[in-house]
Amino acid sequence: MDSEADVQVSLKGAELTEAFKKFLETYRSKEGLRKYMERIGQMIVTGQKSLTVDFMDLIEYDRALASMVLDKPDEAIERFSEAVKLVVEKENPEYARKIVKFYPRFRNPPETHRIRDISSDYIGKLIAIEGIVTRVTKIDAKIVKATYRHRDPETGIHEFVYPDEGEIGERFEKPAYCPICGKPGRFELLPEKSTFIDWQKIVVQEKPEEVPGGQIPRSIEVILTGDIVDVARPGDRVIVIGILRVAPISSLERHSPRVLFSFYIDANNIEVQEKVLEEIEITDEDEKMIRELAKDPWIREKIIASIAPGIYGYWDIKEAIALLLLGGVQKILQDGTRIRGDIHVLLVGDPGTAKSQLLQFTSRLAPRGLYTSGKGSTAAGLTATVLRDKMTGEYYLEAGALVIADGGVACIDEIDKMREEDRSAIHEALEQQTVSIAKAGIVARLNARSSVLAAGNPKDGRYDPTKPVSKNIDLPPTILSRFDLIFTIRDVPNTGQDKRLARHILGVHSEVDKTRSLIDLTLLKKYISYARRYVRPQLTPEAARLIEEFYVSMRQSSISSDPSQPTAIAITPRQLEAIIRLTEAHARLSLKNRATVEDAEEAIRLMLVMLSKIGIDVESGRIDIDVIESGVSASKREKKRRFREFVFRLLEDVGKISISELVAKASEKGFEKEFAKEEIREMLRRGELYEPESGYVAKA
Repeated sequence: MDSEADVQVSLKGAELTEAFKKFLETYRSKEGLRKYMERIGQMIVTGQKSLTVDFMDLIEYDRALASMVLDKPDEAIERFSEAVKLVVEKENPEYARKIVKFYPRFRNPPETHRIRDISSDYIGKLIAIEGIVTRVTKIDAKIVKATYRHRDPETGIHEFVYPDEGEIGERFEKPAYCPICGKPGRFELLPEKSTFIDWQKIVVQEKPEEVPGGQIPRSIEVILTGDIVDVARPGDRVIVIGILRVAPISSLERHSPRVLFSFYIDANNIEVQEKVLEEIEITDEDEKMIRELAKDPWIREKIIASIAPGIYGYWDIKEAIALLLLGGVQKILQDGTRIRGDIHVLLVGDPGTAKSQLLQFTSRLAPRGLYTSGKGSTAAGLTATVLRDKMTGEYYLEAGALVIADGGVACIDEIDKMREEDRSAIHEALEQQTVSIAKAGIVARLNARSSVLAAGNPKDGRYDPTKPVSKNIDLPPTILSRFDLIFTIRDVPNTGQDKRLARHILGVHSEVDKTRSLIDLTLLKKYISYARRYVRPQLTPEAARLIEEFYVSMRQSSISSDPSQPTAIAITPRQLEAIIRLTEAHARLSLKNRATVEDAEEAIRLMLVMLSKIGIDVESGRIDIDVIESGVSASKREKKRRFREFVFRLLEDVGKISISELVAKASEKGFEKEFAKEEIREMLRRGELYEPESGYVAKA
């Protein structure tokens, strides 16, 4: 019996075309349908040039034929294209005449390679890689058949197509002589009579979860041609099937021979993984285990306890992280408006309180997680940037961390250390969950549908409970207000607490096995992925009523009976939406399709925990959400108003006054010296006051 290699050698030219034609005409699916004849029929009706071929079908039909496609793809794909044309000619001769060339597009390859595993052994072979698109160029036209005009004084004007068979390869070479008269000469290219196809270059980078620690993610260029151009955008996760080729790397020395070559993939097909978390494979056995796990009445507590088991305490924070990993349900309204389902959480705490460890654990547990530090991140690195190609001078888009983390969790450590101009870049990503860019003539909007778990240190080294959160962390209120939950972690000496913490840490160091999660982390990752993919909880009428009553009662508590007292708003619609998201995420913890009163109660409890610690006006002791929303509480606003009135009254009487005297007079009226100095600076900046001479102020 012939070996596979012998079969490959014997199948040449017309024989190979006939073998592929037979496969298309005779292959039947498990249901007994002629799968590819149906697909060819659809292709003709829809006016397409590409036929999608499942590689596993080809393996099932003829292993030798499949291995021929893998080992000698150039010849095999060319012959397969001829076979498709022959079948189309039989079915619809008119359509076959209209289309110059048909393309077989392979999917479901037997093996997918990591980008860092690609080596010279695979040159010229058909391979599949998986990764994230980080760069996309504009679409250009590539010439595949050139038409030339040759003028000769003796034989006249000739027009000919070059090459007469096949297509122009990777290099464009002019003909040496005229095939009609056989003479060399000057050949004029006629673009309007030549054949072109669409051409685009993209760069595919390794997935963040596959990059070994301490190494830079690897990437590879991919050339797309024909009807697969413009399929992928920056940030999309893709599977690329194509032929591995090499191109010379331009040498710095002009006359030195080119001995170094870089890899690139000439794509046969590209598949965008549309569904978020699609890359986590969940088998029937996994699904059975997940469903069994969800029946456990203590499943919520077990999941929360399995988050960072090496870190002592922080139950509410771990619960918030569990809800962030699962997320609420995204809604898309009929007018196209998106209401985000992703939950954002901010941790503000003293140094040495394990914030970074919590973030790193979350990035590992998230089915699609990414960890970055604000100190080493720029606006371009977090969102997207426009770069210029050194070779062509063209501008192209390159995706940043939040775009790459699309559909997952982005953990940003030391968010307070980011430069001010870089922070503004994440505003849109937090609320609209998109990244808009307008640079160098490129105007684009990319998806950044990721949950953000951020951590920051207090301004003065330690958290000061006498100051509002906006004064404790170096973040503007516009960013603070976009987080659904904000937690403070304070390191306060407490004998009982310290003893328990010391015993836990000593236990972790002496017996590592004791910190094992209650649920295996691989299974927990699949559980989270399954819940996000298949469970879409809806609020029950009872849960909706409870949330409504809580919101209305909190708003009523803001209404003061004394009209002279400033109104402190306890809660806004932004917190109401956060409660709904948290309720849905809590229902997902136990794979419920209905979010009940129990889920709403837990969401309200977490919101009250935040409001009672973060949303408190430290001067009046009342809950005032403006502390987070605008950075200025109602009582502070009233105090600022009284101070301005006092300053303007005083200046009307005296004309101008020294700053030191103004501060002293303000102190007599009950205004703190620091507050008075800060307000005078603010009034000077706004132009309400001016300095007629050094150290003096007057009304503008």
